[in-house]
Amino acid sequence: MAATQPHHDTKSAILSVGQAIMGRKGYSAVGLAEILSEAGVPKGSFYHYFGSKDAFGEAMVAAYFEKYLAEMDEILSAPEASGADRLMYYFANWRENQAAFDCQGRCLAVKLGAEVSDLSEPMRLALKSGTSGIVSRLESALKAALVDGSVKFDGDARDVAASLYNLWLGASVMVKIQRTQAPFESALRSTRQMLAISDA
Repeated sequence: MAATQPHHDTKSAILSVGQAIMGRKGYSAVGLAEILSEAGVPKGSFYHYFGSKDAFGEAMVAAYFEKYLAEMDEILSAPEASGADRLMYYFANWRENQAAFDCQGRCLAVKLGAEVSDLSEPMRLALKSGTSGIVSRLESALKAALVDGSVKFDGDARDVAASLYNLWLGASVMVKIQRTQAPFESALRSTRQMLAISDA
């Protein structure tokens, strides 16, 4: 097991550094040389792990969502909390992680979504899979909150979950444009209104 650790560490380092840099600059503006220099990895080693920049991008997006969804599962399973509280914990965490205008790779879907969907089909599909995972978890959380009576909403839980995700994704973009937290405050008010959650 120990013999495979350097391989894992090197690959993880490339993915982590790439995510941080591309989270700031975007996909097209970043070359492999910059990522490898920052990661301290020789160029030849890159192709041992990834066949191309496109393959690297796909793996980076997949790794990002794997970690994101694991953290989301933890938040949405908070013990001794109502369904509404768990949802509010999630959106509070969203706001905290993406509040910085330079999000340091923490908002990859926001940064890369529109850009790479037109450039790379594998990356688009990785983004689609990851964001679908988020919506599915929101759907389950909404159903649980409906059962415990802590939320009320009209319509299908899947549609409401998608609407909430789209609302917060749009708010994240507007935060970057406006350089103010106002879009998140608006999204929070709309979320509470959609789910009939009081401010108390």
